[in-house]
Amino acid sequence: MSGGYGGSTKRLAFLAADTPQARELRQKLVAAYGDVPLIKADIAVCLGGDGFLLEAMHRVLSHNIPVYGMNCGSVGFLMNPAHEDDLRDRLARAQPTRLHPLRMVAWDTRGTAHEALAFNDVFLFRQTRQAAKIRIEIDGRERMEELVCDGVIVATPAGSTAYNLSAHGPIVPLTANLLPLTPISAFRPRRWRGALLPSTAIVEFFLLEAGKRPAAAVADFTEVRHVHRVMVREDKSLSTTVLFDPDHGLSERIIAEQFIG
Repeated sequence: MSGGYGGSTKRLAFLAADTPQARELRQKLVAAYGDVPLIKADIAVCLGGDGFLLEAMHRVLSHNIPVYGMNCGSVGFLMNPAHEDDLRDRLARAQPTRLHPLRMVAWDTRGTAHEALAFNDVFLFRQTRQAAKIRIEIDGRERMEELVCDGVIVATPAGSTAYNLSAHGPIVPLTANLLPLTPISAFRPRRWRGALLPSTAIVEFFLLEAGKRPAAAVADFTEVRHVHRVMVREDKSLSTTVLFDPDHGLSERIIAEQFIG
């Protein structure tokens, strides 16, 4: 095969979200460049929004192929512009960004363990009108005896511009080797803004009064209800490569996002 990501012999698999715009673009691209099943592809081209790209990143994890996103959604922070011209040339010039997922293990109140991966974030959130009460341990050491809140987020650097940012958490550069830990509507301690943790940290949440104050744990699009303990860590043994146009690199976007009013 030729060099770069988009040589003429590269086999492409086109994945489209279930929207008219994405389906129409997929038809045009398949007609122009062909299409193979994901298992036979060298590159997965994802047509949709950021959420659909996250799903695609999970799908390609076992295939060890890069993903190139084309924005057919709304925000499209992780996507490239959507047009069908010169796709192979764009792929050949694309800049790779390697992303590691968070691994979540959540134990529900019946003692069942649930495991899931997250390229964006893992968060806990209250299930009822009552605030959750959460004890936080980092690497086996208690750091907060009781956080009373709507929830709490552990984000990857790539995910730090998503829910984490909406909850007033910090944006983290991809090369920082840090994980932001951010409370959601903290009631006590009211002024706690969260923490920046080393990417090697093992974060554990213990739900206090789990029966009275139930909470759910979410890893990207996997939700576990009625949890009483949740462990989160970055899994360096796994990664997915996401491709970006030279003028739309993810590192640059993360920096630029910090200067938007």
